[in-house]
Amino acid sequence: MNQLILQQGISQELMHFPHILEFTHKKNNTIQLNSFNSNVTDCICMYYILEGKFSWMIDLQQHTLYPGDFAVVLPGQRIGGENGILNIGALFGLKISAEDCGKILLGKWSGLTKKEKLSINQILLVNKQQLVLKLKEAQVLMHNLQLELQNEEVGFYTRVNQLLDELFVLVSRQLIRQNSSRRDFPQTFLKLEQTLRQNLAHQWTVEEMAALIGMGTTAFTEKVKNYSGFSPLNYLINIRITEATKLLKKNEVNVTDIALSTGFYSSQHFSTTFKKLTGYTPSEFRKK
Repeated sequence: MNQLILQQGISQELMHFPHILEFTHKKNNTIQLNSFNSNVTDCICMYYILEGKFSWMIDLQQHTLYPGDFAVVLPGQRIGGENGILNIGALFGLKISAEDCGKILLGKWSGLTKKEKLSINQILLVNKQQLVLKLKEAQVLMHNLQLELQNEEVGFYTRVNQLLDELFVLVSRQLIRQNSSRRDFPQTFLKLEQTLRQNLAHQWTVEEMAALIGMGTTAFTEKVKNYSGFSPLNYLINIRITEATKLLKKNEVNVTDIALSTGFYSSQHFSTTFKKLTGYTPSEFRKK
């Protein structure tokens, strides 16, 4: 088996990049038994298939990967070859540490803005069950990443991190295109609402909500208005109020806690908005 294996703490090439845990370029001339057993990853794993056909289990789903396929495995997901086998063929592999136990994927090494990181983070997490893509453009990025790590020419530190950012941007854009080409908006809309309800305390922006389902803000705003009759932010407020009414029925839950947990800035903001939409203050609603 011809291979390049760079590992953090062992390979000099990764000394300047603590966030890169491993970079590999493997070519298997024979089937490798018990070399890719299933395990739960604690980092971000990326694989690009150069040659051959690989049968993998990713998060209990069977995938057959061919040349040009790119797989992303997020922290907490399980990956392994079928029966622990690594098939004949060639591939690039990349493992990157995730910030905050995987909740934030792109760390301080990234040159992307905070807003861009958050958007990419949401896109990947929401689409984590479909992160096997046809992505031939990734081959050039992986090849250039190998050259930069090995050659260490002037500017290589900046260039390596730029290439990592390009990979994440490329994957995110492909997911958006993929979602756009097969979008069933009612189902997508329900998926969006479920995600919002699970994290109402977050101060969602229209851009973030649009990114969750892979749409631009203008198209997203128009779709939401046509589907629900509300602007995205008013739609979000309605969800917040709906959840708040459920919590108000539990007398043991403090009104201020309800306000903050459903995404309002303060109990006063919550009270004002609640009365505007229901005709009652939270206290009056609770009594009734």
